[in-house]
Amino acid sequence: MGASLTCIPFGTAPSSLIVIPKGSLVTAAGPLAATIMDFVPITNIPPFGLCTSLANPAVIAATSAAMGVLTPQPCIPVIASPWTPGAMKVKINNIPALPQTSICNCAWGGVIQITNPGQSKVTII
Repeated sequence: MGASLTCIPFGTAPSSLIVIPKGSLVTAAGPLAATIMDFVPITNIPPFGLCTSLANPAVIAATSAAMGVLTPQPCIPVIASPWTPGAMKVKINNIPALPQTSICNCAWGGVIQITNPGQSKVTII
């Protein structure tokens, strides 16, 4: 919970991971621990400011209306699959824990990565 996220290279602002309590609560040095299934747009992964991807239909439309001048639009991540890779050894409710090295791919071409895990006392492998 609270890990800093970025969307490379298309997001214009960082975001913070949100972990919704489910099942038995597991914490990592204070905050709720995340799993690879914490990938739902808006619910777990908030927007990254503006999106600059020309694969994003909203950006395409705005850029077209501006006669070809790139016109970023609000970033609403579109993520179709869980974080990868998950932890090899640590599981939370039988689901791999989320290590700092995991990524998510956005349908508009961005790669969502963890830039700061939000805590430094627990190492997940």
